[in-house]
Formats: sequence, C-alpha cells, structure tokens
Amino acid sequence: MRKFLVLLFLLASGAASANESISVCYNYGCTDEAAARFSEPQLRTLAKKLRSARSAAEERKALADVIGQLYYWAGQQTPVYADKGGNVADDAVNGAMDCIDHSTTTTRFLKMLERRKLLRYHEVENVVRRRRFFLFEHFSAMIEERPHPLLAKPADDGILDFWDEVKPHRYVVDSWFVNNGKPAVILPLEDWTDGAGPNLEPSRY
Repeated sequence: MRKFLVLLFLLASGAASANESISVCYNYGCTDEAAARFSEPQLRTLAKKLRSARSAAEERKALADVIGQLYYWAGQQTPVYADKGGNVADDAVNGAMDCIDHSTTTTRFLKMLERRKLLRYHEVENVVRRRRFFLFEHFSAMIEERPHPLLAKPADDGILDFWDEVKPHRYVVDSWFVNNGKPAVILPLEDWTDGAGPNLEPSRY
C-alpha cells in the first residue's frame, strides 16, 4: 500500500511539473531544428495572461505577447535569438528564420496552447499562404475566431438557432515581421492577403 501511495505521489508530481518541448525551425525552409523546452511555471505565466482575456479581441492581443514570449524563451536555448524581422537584417546569420520557419514554429506554439486549453475564443488552423505578383510567396500561422452563439443568424422560420453557422473570422499570427521576442503581428486574413503588415521588404514577400 505504501509503495502504491509513493507511486501515485510521484506520478502526480510529474504531471504537475510537466514541461513542454517544441521543435523550432530556423536557417530558412526549416533546414535546421532544435528543441525549445518550456517549464510549467513559464506556461502558467502564459496561461494567466491568456485567461485574463474577456473577448476574442483581448485574447488576440494577449496571444501576440505570448507568442513573442515563447520565441524569447526559445532564443535563450537555440540560435533563433539572432532572428530579426524580415529576411534582410539577419541574412546569412545562423538562427535566422524565414516565413516558412516562422509559420511552422508559430503553428506549433499555437497548437501547444490549444492542447493545454488556453485558447477560449480561437481555434488553430493550418498554415496559410499569400502570393503577390504571381511570384513572391509568404506564409503565416492562422487562427479562427470561435463564433459566439448570440451572433448566429435566425433560421428560415425566424427562430434564432444558436447552432446556426456564422461566417468565420480568420486572423494570421505572423511572427516573421518582428525581431525575436517581440509580440507577433495579428491581422485579419483578408487584410494580410491583400498585403497588409509592417513595411519591411515589400518586394520580397
């Protein structure tokens, strides 16, 4: 019986102190990867920030900071500390990240947060691509706002059905625009697709 109780204690302690390990891409096109580990105290800090959000807009604002913080901690363990916004300021530097590195890694961060049930107002979607002038491509992580039931449209009989579908609102979570550790840029998908975002290298993306 005593051994059984000790085992339960150890299992409970392990669960309480479980860390997360996320593979971070860098050196363009996910050529290199390295594991970044996040402790339970670090993740609790992020959880507190996200859970303080009282609306989808507040959650997006908090999420921008959270993604930046995850990249900062990842930079303390991997070469991505050297990453700068865009592809010019850190060209040929070990640890530089292009939009493929960012979109892949940011999606992994988002899925970790989703797995831990820290996103109440959004769901994580697949990586999205935009193409300009039929040549230059740019990739980003993407989230979709969960529809509020009170925003549902009435059914044909005029009765409000809380399960009716509403048009989804999608947003990109684009960390490529900023230096390592800075808040990610979150924009409506339609604006981003039309070329919105910080004016870094308009001819390159």
